[in-house]
Amino acid sequence: MHDTKQRLLKTDFPKLKRSDLDTLQVNLGYTCNQSCKHCHVNAGPNRTETMALEHINDILSFIKNNSIKNLDLTGGAPELNKHFRYLVSEARALNVNVIDRCNLSILNEQDQQGLAEFLADHQVEVVASLPCYNKINVDAQRGKGVFEQSIIGLKQLNALGYAKKDSGLILNLMYNPIGAFLPPAQDTLEKEYKQKLFDDFEIEFSNLYTLTNMPIMRFGSTLISKGEFDNYINLLKSSHSDNNLQTVMCKNLISIDWQGYIYDCDFNQMLELPTLFSNKQKTHISDLNKENLLNSPIQIGEHCYGCTAGSGSSCGGALN
Repeated sequence: MHDTKQRLLKTDFPKLKRSDLDTLQVNLGYTCNQSCKHCHVNAGPNRTETMALEHINDILSFIKNNSIKNLDLTGGAPELNKHFRYLVSEARALNVNVIDRCNLSILNEQDQQGLAEFLADHQVEVVASLPCYNKINVDAQRGKGVFEQSIIGLKQLNALGYAKKDSGLILNLMYNPIGAFLPPAQDTLEKEYKQKLFDDFEIEFSNLYTLTNMPIMRFGSTLISKGEFDNYINLLKSSHSDNNLQTVMCKNLISIDWQGYIYDCDFNQMLELPTLFSNKQKTHISDLNKENLLNSPIQIGEHCYGCTAGSGSSCGGALN
């Protein structure tokens, strides 16, 4: 796989400083039951990295001591970490909003019995990957049979009350482009998704989020192989909007890797670009107090234009 890091370090992206920290985005490991072409984590069935219980307890201690509002769980497939349900249960007991970035097909794995019911019982917000409402496009990006499994998973969640009025159970979908282009307008695409999924499958969901593909790891390597890397970077830069700088996710979020080390965002984690606020090469979550982060500089690179291009892009969807 081609390394994109050195191509991204030199940048003229505007400098950023942190605001108040309210969200921990935790990567519970790189093991996944899928191997998606756009994956910026390079996750897959053969990856063995997974967060140990010791570091999960460090995260829970940090939440208790620092008034964290949101715990955003990602991977790989975060549910494949054997301590996933323990972490969710403990965080919800602390009245923290828990987000599970679910690939949907994981709900049907033999060793994940009762997972959908567990998520509903603990009122976990589900952000589910579904890059298209079309079977051909989804299977091309995520693997043969994934679309069918995704539809089964969505029906399971709907049956439990997800996306139903007054249920309190939030089910958001995440769209990624299938190539080297920006997502379409989020509002327009959401209407198309809702119409198509309901007409074809009677599936409902809460909101659609659009996320720009980042030129790193598996997707970045593919761009290099096709000779499209520089053109894609130029697309991101030419589409940059200063209006998005105030709401980029790294101002209020830190990303934590499977070993418990912190980064400014999930993308910097994959590039092994540590936070700048400390003189250490890496800072562990057990050594962090969130007050240390306030107004600290954020590590930037050319990939940051992926968050400010067009309508903007974040793990919570478009920025404007």
